[in-house]
Amino acid sequence: MSAVSPSSSLPSSSASATGAAAPRIGFVSLGCPKALTDSELILTQLRAEGYETSKTFAGADLVIVNTCGFIDEAVQESLDTIGEALAENGKVIVTGCLGARTGSAGGSLVREMHPRVLAVTGPHATQEVMDAVHQHLPKPHDPFTDLVPGGFGVAGLKLTPRHYAYLKISEGCNHRCTFCIIPSMRGDLVSRPIGEVLNEARALFEGGVKELLVISQDTSAYGVDVHYRTGFWDGKPIKTRTLDLVRALGELAAAHGAWVRLHYVYPYPSVDALIPLMAEGLVLPYLDVPFQHSHPAVLQRMKRPASGEKNLERIERWREMCPELVIRSAFIAGFPGETEEEFAHLLDFIRAAQIDRAGCFAYSDVAGAAANELPGMLPPELREERRARFMAVAEQVSVAKLQRRVGTTLQVLVDTAQSQGKKGGTGRSWADAPEIDGVVHLLPPEKISKTLKVGEFTRARVVGTQGHDLVAQPI
Repeated sequence: MSAVSPSSSLPSSSASATGAAAPRIGFVSLGCPKALTDSELILTQLRAEGYETSKTFAGADLVIVNTCGFIDEAVQESLDTIGEALAENGKVIVTGCLGARTGSAGGSLVREMHPRVLAVTGPHATQEVMDAVHQHLPKPHDPFTDLVPGGFGVAGLKLTPRHYAYLKISEGCNHRCTFCIIPSMRGDLVSRPIGEVLNEARALFEGGVKELLVISQDTSAYGVDVHYRTGFWDGKPIKTRTLDLVRALGELAAAHGAWVRLHYVYPYPSVDALIPLMAEGLVLPYLDVPFQHSHPAVLQRMKRPASGEKNLERIERWREMCPELVIRSAFIAGFPGETEEEFAHLLDFIRAAQIDRAGCFAYSDVAGAAANELPGMLPPELREERRARFMAVAEQVSVAKLQRRVGTTLQVLVDTAQSQGKKGGTGRSWADAPEIDGVVHLLPPEKISKTLKVGEFTRARVVGTQGHDLVAQPI
């Protein structure tokens, strides 16, 4: 979970176009990148209408909290943040996934815990949030979105560093996984028009973004809800389909010397068609695939698509087509009814599949999840013990794979650089998504003329490893 205070990265002025002090909004964004993009949409609209942002709750005229409502820790963090905002400011609007959760009395959980909030909405509810803001803090003006200071034209404001950005291509999910309540909060899959997505991507690249991270709840299913209908972009027909979208994004990125990275890709057979695009360098050879488990019986209880055997075969086929492919995934240990044999199957899968980057959660019995009613609920301490055992194996696999990169030369996107890199810096290779994967620690350049600049690429030779990270010498 992460809280984002956008005011430090957004340009601001002290007065509106009329000369009067502009109303100030405090903003906190919690949860996943999908929630972050919702926050970006809201902030874009706020700034388009002349609102300013505040670095503190106390200095704001009103506070918006974009919440996460998935696992229990996230729910508590969201409730605590709402309470803090109420205590320091008193005027709070709540949006996001937690806003869609019901409480013990059948009404809003947020209102049950914090009855003084001004308004509560669910996720992806920009207009509802703006309506609540207008009611309690009238807007000063409404210029065109593409004139918003610090924005990316039609792509709006971004809370990420200016050299990378998330691009959300759809909302909601058609799956009904028993451990997940996201569809009950975000609804079924709704794909964005492909022309709209590509216009946003182009605006980001033209604004200097060097890495575009494609996100959704189910990236592989893009266009399913509209039967892959043909859309139009730049006057040309293009299907609303993952393959066509990714190819177009890759071509856009190539024209700007940028990267495209794919997240939340379910292992459907259709994904096979994406791998050649990675092999030829059109998009990064990186897939974020939420496998969750490997044993067919557990996957069946989870109501996950595909079986463990097919997943392993598919990974092997992907790597045959693109040997450089890096796979990140997330797993759940201690799912209800999970036997020791089923857990051992998962450990064997991690070793056989050679998952490059793996995260693991101990099963959390989130209120409203169907899995809570399954027989065989495991004690919390056993769930945690299995999570720790999983991570020990996953780290062995990851560290061994990192060791093989020593001596190779990588293209690195620079994220930080001290004194133009004279003192070194940090960056990421194709194998490293921001905030969830490792980094490349860049040593001070040997050549006096060599400089490093944030948001630009450099070549670096890997000289060692440091935990989950690489150490490299810029060349």
